[in-house]
Parts: sequence; C-alpha cells; structure tokens
Amino acid sequence: MDARDLVRSVKVIGSARGRRTVRAAWRRERVDAAGLPRSGPERARVPGLAEGAEPQPGGGVVRFARSSLRVRVAAGGAVFCGWDGATPEPSYALAGSCPEVDQRAFLEPDTEDGWRVVSERVTVTVSRHGAVAVRTPGGVVLRRELPPRWWEPAAGPVEGAPPRWTQRSVVAPDARCFGLGGRSAGPRLRSGTYRLWNTDPGGAFEPPDDPLYLTMPVQLVVADAGSHLIFHDNTWDGAVTLREGVEGEGSGHDRPGRCEVRMEGGPLRYWVIVGTPARVLHSWAQLTGAPALPPPWALGYHHARWGFGSEREVRRVVAGYLERGLPLSAVHLDIDHYDGHRVFTVDRERFPDLPRLAADLADDGVRLVSIVDPAVKAEPGDPVYDAGVAAGAFVRDGSGREVRGEVWPGESAFPDFTDPRVRAWWGEWYAERLAQGFAGVWHDMNEPVSFAAFGDPTLPLSARHALEGRGGDHREAHNVYGLAMARAGYEALRELRPEQRPFLFSRSGWAGLQRYGGTWSGDVSTGWPGLRASLALVLGLGLCGVPYSGPDVGGFTGSPSPELYLRWFQLASYLPLFRTHAAITAGRREPWEFGPEVLEHARAALHERQRLAPYFLTLAHLAHRTGAPYVRPLWWRWPRDRALRDCEDAFLLGDSLLVAPVLEPGVRQRTVRLPRGRWYDQATGQAYEGPGRIVVDAPLSRVPVLVRAGSVVPVVGERGETELEVWAPMVGRTGGGVLISETGDGWEEPTEVRFTTRMRGERVAVEREGPEDVKYAMRVRGEAVGLVTP
Repeated sequence: MDARDLVRSVKVIGSARGRRTVRAAWRRERVDAAGLPRSGPERARVPGLAEGAEPQPGGGVVRFARSSLRVRVAAGGAVFCGWDGATPEPSYALAGSCPEVDQRAFLEPDTEDGWRVVSERVTVTVSRHGAVAVRTPGGVVLRRELPPRWWEPAAGPVEGAPPRWTQRSVVAPDARCFGLGGRSAGPRLRSGTYRLWNTDPGGAFEPPDDPLYLTMPVQLVVADAGSHLIFHDNTWDGAVTLREGVEGEGSGHDRPGRCEVRMEGGPLRYWVIVGTPARVLHSWAQLTGAPALPPPWALGYHHARWGFGSEREVRRVVAGYLERGLPLSAVHLDIDHYDGHRVFTVDRERFPDLPRLAADLADDGVRLVSIVDPAVKAEPGDPVYDAGVAAGAFVRDGSGREVRGEVWPGESAFPDFTDPRVRAWWGEWYAERLAQGFAGVWHDMNEPVSFAAFGDPTLPLSARHALEGRGGDHREAHNVYGLAMARAGYEALRELRPEQRPFLFSRSGWAGLQRYGGTWSGDVSTGWPGLRASLALVLGLGLCGVPYSGPDVGGFTGSPSPELYLRWFQLASYLPLFRTHAAITAGRREPWEFGPEVLEHARAALHERQRLAPYFLTLAHLAHRTGAPYVRPLWWRWPRDRALRDCEDAFLLGDSLLVAPVLEPGVRQRTVRLPRGRWYDQATGQAYEGPGRIVVDAPLSRVPVLVRAGSVVPVVGERGETELEVWAPMVGRTGGGVLISETGDGWEEPTEVRFTTRMRGERVAVEREGPEDVKYAMRVRGEAVGLVTP
C-alpha cells in the first residue's frame, strides 16, 4: 500500500487530509529553501594527464593532474575503482568490512602508455587521460569508462554541496543491460533514462512508469564477449542513461552501446565483477551479503488485504480457504488493524484478541504477518512518539527542529534509521508485534513517504541524518532509508526470537537488501500491463541480488476479470513470494469470488505450488549459498544466445523448470523459445529439442511448464513425503539435481543430497552423493522405461 493519488485520497479520506498535504508540501519547500546550499556558478573538472602511479596490494593508485584513481582487486575477483580518494568504506552495500585484496594482483606499466592491473579473472587498464577499460583475461574489452567529469562551485568547495559528477562508458554493440532495481518495463533495460531515487509513484503503476520504490545503481551487462556487473556505490539522487548499440551486420558500421551515470553528489566509486551470470551473482552475494533464508512456510501461499476490517472477516476468509481445501500459509494484516493507523498498536474494537486469533490460525497452519510503517504519529501521549522523543530518534532539520510529514496516522515524525542507536530503539518495538502473535513483518511506506500535494512525496532534502556518525542530509540518506529500516527489523527479530529465522520483506531498499529479506512489487495496477510488469520486476530484482520477491496477485487496485486474475495467480504460483493483495477500494481477491471454473484452476495452481515445496526450499538454500535467484532469465546458462537475451515472456525456475506464463487475454496456445537441449512438457511428457521456438497448449487450467532433460526435481508425493521426479536425460549426456531438506524454521544445518543422471540402455541411472539415511521414492518421467539406482 502507498500514497494514492491525491485527488482520490481527498475523495476517500476527506478534504481535511488533502489540505494537510498542501501544508506539508509548502513546509517541505520552506525547510529546503533555508537548509540547502544555494546554487551558483560552477566549473567543470576532468582528471587531466597522469603524473605517476603507486603500486599497492591488489592494485594501486594512478595520480592525475586534478584527481586520482584507486584500483583494487578483491580476493573474490571483484574490482574496485575510486576517484578523488574514494575508498570502499564506509558503504551501506558491503556486508561487513571490505573484502581482502587479491595479493596476486599488481599494478604495472602498460604498453599502451598507461597502467594496468592484472588478476586471474580480469585485467583493468588505465590510460594517461583517465579512461578505464575492463578486459577479460584474454584481453577482450567488456567495458570502457571514459574520463569522468565533475561540476564544482566556481567559488570553491561549499559545505554540504559535494560536486556533481558524470561518467560515460561504452560496451559492445550486442550488449544487453538488466537491473537497476525494480523497473516496470524490464527486465531488459532499453534505451532511455532511469532515475536512481526510491519513489512512491502516487498510485497504481504500470509500464513504463519509472522510477519505483526500489532503485539501485546495479547493472548486469550481457554480451557475446562476456558478462559483467557494475555497481556505483553512491546513494545520492542520480540517473542512468542507456543507449543500446547497433551492429552493422558486417558493414563495419557497428555502434557501441553507451551508458551515462549522473549523480548529484557523493563519491565516484564503483565495483565491477566479471564472469558468467552465475559467477557474477555469487561474487555479488559475497560482496554485499548472502540472501536471507526465509522460513519454509514463507514459501507457501499468502493472502493479504488492506481492509479486512475485523477479526471476524479474517476468520471468515481463512475458513473459506480451509473449507475448500485450498492451501494457505499466511494472512497479512494491513494498516486497518492499527488503532488510528498508528504503528505498534491494535484496534481493540475490531481485533479484540490478536494473540488468540494468531494462535487459532497457527493451529490450522496459517501464520499472521503484520505491516510496519516507519512514520510515527507526532502526538504527545502516543507511547512510540514519546519514547522516540526521549531517545532523540527522529529526523530533524538543520535548525534542530523535528521534521514532520503527513502520512496515514496524520502529522508524523520519522525515525532516523541511519543511526545505530535509533535502529536498536526501533527494534525493541518488534517485541510488541511478537507478543501479538505475528510470525513476520512487511515494511511499507519506507521510501520514506510523506504525502504532498505537489513536489517529491518524501522528507525535505535538507533533513539531517546521522549516516552512521558521519552526518549528512536526506539527499544522501533517502535511498538507504528503507534498507536501514530493514536492518533494524531483521536484527531485532533475530535477537528477540533467536531460535527462528526472521521473515521480513520491504517495499523500499537498496543494494544489500537481500541480507535482511525480500521485497514485492508494490502497487502494481490491475490490468494486463500490470501482469507483465510483475514478471519484469521479479526478474530484474533477482539480477540485482534480491532473489525473494513477488507481485500483488490481481493488481493492487481495481477488479480483475476472472481470466486476468487466474493468469496472475498461475504466474505467481511459480514466483518466490506468492501473495494476493489489494487496496481497500479494490475488488475481492479470494479465488472463489471469480466463479467455479477459476476456483478449480486456482486450486490446481495452489496444489502444484504445494507439490513443489521441496524444490522451492532447495532454491531458497541455493540462493542463500550462491546468490543465484530462484527466477532466472532464459539466457542464465546461455548468455551468448542473443535470441534468449531478448526473451522476456518466460523464465527459468531454478535449473530444471521453464515456465511460460500467459500474459495476454484470450491466449490458449503460446510460442515458447527454448534454450538448447531437450525439454519435456510437464503436462504431456512430449519432448522438444532446443534451441528454437515451439507452440504449446496453454488452456485456462494451466500455464506451460517444461522440464530440462536429466533433471531431478524434488516434490511432495501423494503420501505427503518427499519424492524425486527423474526426467530422462539425452543419450550420451548427464543431468542431475539437488535436494536440500530441513525440519523447522530455525538455524539447524540442512541435509543436502546431490544426484547425477545418465541413460543406461532404456533406463535412467541415478547416482547420489550425500547422507545415506535420507530416504525418498523416485519416479521416472520422459523417454525411459525405468530407473537404475545404486
């Protein structure tokens, strides 16, 4: 849920709030007029000519007439480049301290009249004018950074006004770019400008609305020559402008792809990671932190709504699922369960006994999840507000006055999550949520949002933040506000309930959010474009290192048609976070509300999700260990396949499944582009050979799913025990899979068994590696007559 467009807000909530948003906007303008440095004449600066170089462990520093460049290779192969004395720390993105350097990497003179740093995975060359080229070990250029440019006040440095900067780069003509956080028109980023500023779009969004709630300066670039990730470690407002390249088809008139990064301040520093997509995401997770491991129940189906209204309604909806035999893992309560929308409270009239409700739901295997907003009603007598005032927890302006904004509770104050003391103070309040029986939390409105009749709906840019003791203003803190709030919540849940893994997901965040949990689409519009955007967001976020995400099934606003709802439901049943959700003014989202046919097919999707529970849990553990997203683009293992790089209407779920959702109305057959190898239709068992395009049936009852030949897919069998579906490999080829299993929601080491498959005559031979006491049944699928096991 987020700040709806103001016209509708006034109609729904009342004109008094509309008038307050006008006052809030004017107040923000006045605060910034008084608190921001005044702009004036500027002068441009470039590095100038190189004057020398100083070798250091892992790289070195090249000194120019008007700047310096530090190049350092980390032990895992990631390359750091920092201009003007920038170092890797402090950083909100890095997990813990800066990684150790690669002692084998060294700086040396280059034959091209410059310098180079050579390492096992990458070579970096620096010209005497400040151009930086990232090359493969074989010397192929993956990315060329042109000399940067800064804009500084002509009268000299001004406190609180760091120089703006721009850096342009060139990539191969065939390169395709992905990432930059959650982008509705993705996952492939076409030519255009993408703002780096976490933004509540002010109502339901659809392609090409941009920016959205979770932006981050992370690009994954895929080309024939190789793949690489580039991350500009800068939290300020900025923009990335991309121009896709054009190949001359042998005419010699190739036009390279271009990228321009513009930042309104902050350090010019970036990391580059080179390798296959899997290796790149693994190194990224090592650099910024392993994705949090959700408890097994969080991989089931969730039902949420803004507007349950009462305990009675929650019980009625849950009973509807149970009576119809529909699996349900969790119910999410939105702000309407609060007392006057005030965080860490309960409306006792509508929810007289939340702990009892939570306990009753838990008896049926259903967890209760609570929304948590950052805004605290600025009202003396409110316990959270009074405690925050006493702790000095709230953001202030340059004059020391508490910054106020207009949010759901009314006039509100905002905790400064960039202060470790405030994170600890805020985290103590999660004990109240646990005492109410909640099993997890979802963070909303944390871009942060302050309703405004005009201008940017957030805090004044001049608002002061601790920034871990360094001090600064909202221009630097805005993009990491949600990330720091997620850290506060995650660390609190770990401390308050150490025996269980926390469940947390956040609407906003930044690079490194995966350490604390996942995210969701936010207020995607109800419509077929919103359905397509749902897939784009999950794919794009996964390529930025945030593997756990999903959309609001059916869209946040409006009333989906039965067909649209069903197709959305079917898509989401193969995504990590499987959740229906809707606004208080929107139509229903329970499957039975759309007629008996939709109910029947939704039941099938729910049971298939339940059947794949061991596979999803395995993918969650693999994401935690390797950084690989659950949901992957088709080119994941074949990045040099250009046709796959442009395919955006299907995806891989792990290594084994190819899911081809229906994203348009009236479709009962659809074309699917296959990667190379043999693929089996999961429903019919028919085999197809890739690469190429095939046409498969897509009846209302299901979406096409194909299984890679040789795969071993863990599923729940008919008796409720884990069994293995073994799909016959191609003759002369091997396949395999992995099963990672656990009991409970804690931190116990899981059990892992790996499998290798190959054909022996007409039978599939399965070899295993792992504990012998793990028992399971096997079932052969595909072109084979049986199994051969040790």
